[in-house]
Amino acid sequence: MKTIKLTLLAAAATLAMGGAAAAQESPISFNFGVASDYVFRGVSQTDENFQVFGGADIALTDMAYAGVWASNVDFNDSTDAEIDFYVGVTPQAGPVALDFSAIYYAYANAPSNSNYSYWEFAASGTVPAGPAEIGAAFYYSPDFFGGIGDAYYYEINAAAPINDMFSVSGALGHQAFDAGGDYTTWNIGVGVAFNETFGLDLRYHDTNEDALGKLGEGRVVASLTAAF
Repeated sequence: MKTIKLTLLAAAATLAMGGAAAAQESPISFNFGVASDYVFRGVSQTDENFQVFGGADIALTDMAYAGVWASNVDFNDSTDAEIDFYVGVTPQAGPVALDFSAIYYAYANAPSNSNYSYWEFAASGTVPAGPAEIGAAFYYSPDFFGGIGDAYYYEINAAAPINDMFSVSGALGHQAFDAGGDYTTWNIGVGVAFNETFGLDLRYHDTNEDALGKLGEGRVVASLTAAF
């Protein structure tokens, strides 16, 4: 349930690194990283433990891409890993950079009849605001994680460089379900670009939903990523 797929480094780290991965001459790029927790839309996916992740992206054309990304997860059952497959296009509409994608979230060794795996379809856009960027995104799943039916995620976000090395970013999102249990989530953090390959992101995540328990409580997550 992630994000390098469309957010692999956090927005801050990506901005601070100047889009280094996209600037590669090769049509294939790779990313690897470790984090103190895997937080997806405000909720820990690793039972508040560490994360190891990695992925690969390929530019199919100037506008089309595909990729795969994987991470360990811990749902206190037999599930070992999340593996995301995605494909998308990135048209430009004047100053607005658009991204339309389809993502399939698969879970290795999930219990039978868990219905963990699901599809999600996304549309997002970003626009420059001086040296900063502001954006919005919408995700829809016809049968979300656990087979609970339709789900919708809305987000607004922003990122801005502080200097050549540091940047700040944040997002405010709302996860909605036809079955109920909606909640709001937000994050804010600082990205550090050590060079064109390595980046560090330090980010605070939180939600407004007590029913999520400790997994949805506020936390600071440190992530170190290499992209090449």
